[in-house]
Amino acid sequence: MHPSSTVPSVGIILAQIGTPEAPTAAAVRPYLRRFLSDRRIIDYSPLLWQPLLRGIILRVRPRKSAKLYREIWQNGGSPLLTCSLAQRDGLQTLLGPDYQVELGLAYSQPDMRQAFAKLEASGIERIIVLPLFPQYSSTTTASVYDTACFAALGRRSASGPVSKRYVPALRFVDAYYNAPGYIAAMKTHLHRHIAGLEEAPDQFILSFHGIPSRYAATGDPYPEQCRQTAQLLAEAMGWKDGQWQIAFQSRFGREEWVGPATADVLKRLSASGVRRPLIFSPGLVTDCLETLHELAIEGRVLFAEGGGDANAFSFIPCLNAEAEWLSFMADLIRSHAQGWTGTP
Repeated sequence: MHPSSTVPSVGIILAQIGTPEAPTAAAVRPYLRRFLSDRRIIDYSPLLWQPLLRGIILRVRPRKSAKLYREIWQNGGSPLLTCSLAQRDGLQTLLGPDYQVELGLAYSQPDMRQAFAKLEASGIERIIVLPLFPQYSSTTTASVYDTACFAALGRRSASGPVSKRYVPALRFVDAYYNAPGYIAAMKTHLHRHIAGLEEAPDQFILSFHGIPSRYAATGDPYPEQCRQTAQLLAEAMGWKDGQWQIAFQSRFGREEWVGPATADVLKRLSASGVRRPLIFSPGLVTDCLETLHELAIEGRVLFAEGGGDANAFSFIPCLNAEAEWLSFMADLIRSHAQGWTGTP
């Protein structure tokens, strides 16, 4: 429920991918089924992909993933969910009673349909969808667009039955990979964490979630937007050439992905003379399995396997509910709400 008795003018949906409800194979399996069945994520023909997914991947991968989730699970549940809810609540406080902020996950609960239902139950007819993905990708932003549109229409797919006659007005926030406020929030965040280290890092790795090279070759602007974000952040931090590098993580399957691969970069650091690396993921604004395990835990192991000192490896968490990040999101929302509220 909205904290004020005043009916908000604008509804906000913070859109994220999703997370299993528990760190068990039984909970991971339906999440992966939904996630890996989205043709925005895996665009192979369902006639070829679904037998492989259901016959092999969903029999093996859930157990492995559940083990990793157990290593990062928190008392409040999934880190992605708890951090996303903190973002929702923090943004609600900043925006005030003219807005109602909800969280909508693409592949788990609370899902997009539930988010729309809450806003419409409050009498809200104007809704802004903010994807929590600074860089546009067909695998994330476009999936959110699809999910949000079908949820607003009350349909599960373009060919599904119509269950709603009235559809709220929708606005989508575009990619903000080069927005000054986003870069500034990361700069403040990094400086705050670096100041707490015993020794300054001698190499900064900016790791982004990867996509298949084929997606980029056929029009996905994601890798180029990641590179622009990295360059802008490096300039804001005052890093010189050779002090930082970009990498792409979370490869899946056998086809070629955008590189260089984060795992390969980490293994080579020690041999290139790096002693105190620091890794941060600018494209993931909410801590999850890909940051808390793949970067913080596995990244440390990879650096050590390459000859480095595991104790000298540093990881910086995502922006999560940092004040500067919430302030940027609030400004972004207000700019997209022009004409919908009484605020000029």
